[in-house]
Amino acid sequence: MHKVTMLGTGLIGMFYTMTIQGGRSRDKVEVVYSRTKERVEKFAKDWNIKHATTDMAEAINHSNTNVVVIGLPNNLHLEAVKLAAKAGKAILSTKPLARTGAEAKEILGIVEKAGVFHGYLEDLVYPPKTLKALESVRKGAVGKVLWARSRETHPGPHSDWFWDKSQSGGGAIIDMGCHCIEISRNYIGKDIKPLEVMCWADTQVHPIEAEDSAVGLVRYANGAIGQFEVSWTFRGGMDLRDEVSGTEGTIWNNHWLRTGFEMFTTGVGDAYVAEKAESDKGWLFPVGDEVGALGYTEMFADMFNAIDEKRKPMEDFYDGYVVNAIMDAAYKSVESKKWEPVVLEVWRGQNEEESRSSGFREYDKDHWLIKGEKMPDGRNKLILKEKASGKVLQRVA
Repeated sequence: MHKVTMLGTGLIGMFYTMTIQGGRSRDKVEVVYSRTKERVEKFAKDWNIKHATTDMAEAINHSNTNVVVIGLPNNLHLEAVKLAAKAGKAILSTKPLARTGAEAKEILGIVEKAGVFHGYLEDLVYPPKTLKALESVRKGAVGKVLWARSRETHPGPHSDWFWDKSQSGGGAIIDMGCHCIEISRNYIGKDIKPLEVMCWADTQVHPIEAEDSAVGLVRYANGAIGQFEVSWTFRGGMDLRDEVSGTEGTIWNNHWLRTGFEMFTTGVGDAYVAEKAESDKGWLFPVGDEVGALGYTEMFADMFNAIDEKRKPMEDFYDGYVVNAIMDAAYKSVESKKWEPVVLEVWRGQNEEESRSSGFREYDKDHWLIKGEKMPDGRNKLILKEKASGKVLQRVA
C-alpha cells in the first residue's frame, strides 16, 4: 500500500487522485497541497483526504506518506523535486518534467544523487491500445519503424497558468508536444538517439506570447522520423491520434474521437461528456473510462509496482529530460527556420553507428537483404548488399 502526498488540485491532480483511489484500490492520497486555502479544503473534502495544507514543505514531509506526486504548474516542479528528494521519498512528476532541457537535467541530477525512485507521468504512452501496439512493435509486427506520427489538438487548456509563458515555459509544444514526442520515441525505440528537429509554430488565434499551434519533425539516428502535431485552436473536442509506419506494417490508433461511442441529445439534462468536449447537445462522443483511455490506470499501476519491485518504471525522469531536450531544439528551429540539433549532455542509448544498422534485415552472415521479389517466370530475385564491401548485387534462382 502506498500513501501519497498530492501536490496540486487542478484537473491533473483530480485525474491522478481519481485514478489512485479508484475502484477498490489499496493506495490512497493522504495529504493534498494547493496554493489556495479554499481550493485545497474543498478538494480534501471531495476526495476524503485526511490532511490539507497550503505549505508545500509540510505536505511533502508529512510522516504518513511515502510517495510524492507532482501535479503543479511547470515552474514549481524543480522546487517540489528538491524538497521531495531531501525527504527521501519516491517522486512521480507530471509532464513535462521541466520548462527547459537544462532545468530537466538539474531535476534528473537531484533525484539520482539522492537515490530516490523517480517516475515520469507520461500517461499517453500507457493507454491499453498503445501498450498493445508497442508490444506488437517490439515483437517485430511492423518491422523497422520508419515514421511515427502523434497528434494532440483541442480548444486549449483549462487553467490560467498554461497560457502564461513565464510559468509554463511555452505553449502547445511544451504542453502537448511532450506527449507526442514521447509516444514516437516509444515506437521508434527509446535507445535510438534523437539527432535534430525541424519545427513550425505560430500564435494563430489567442492573445498570448506562446505558440498555440505547431508541427514538428524529429530525426533519429536510425533514419526514423517522429512527427508531432499540436494545437490549442482545434474545435470539436480533443483529437488524440497516433500512426506508425514500418517496413512490414502499419498501426493507426484513435484514442478520443470516433472511438465507437456516439450519442445524440437535444441537450436536456446536465451530463458530463468528456474532457475538452465543447458542447452538451447534438452528436457527442462520450468516453466510457477517461482515466483508462488516457492511460492513468496502467501508468500508476506501473509506477507503484515498480516501487514495490525496486525496478525502473516504463517512464522515468531520464525520459523527461530527453523530451525536454527535443523540445528545446524545436523552439530553436521555430526561430531559425532550420533543422536544429538536439543537445543531450547525457545520452544512455545506442551510439549512432549501432542505430544505423539496427533495422537492417540480415540475409546471411555476409549480406544484408535489400529486397526480394517473384519474377514473372516464377523465379525469385534477391537484391543484396555485401557487409564487408558495401557492394550491391542480385541473385536469381
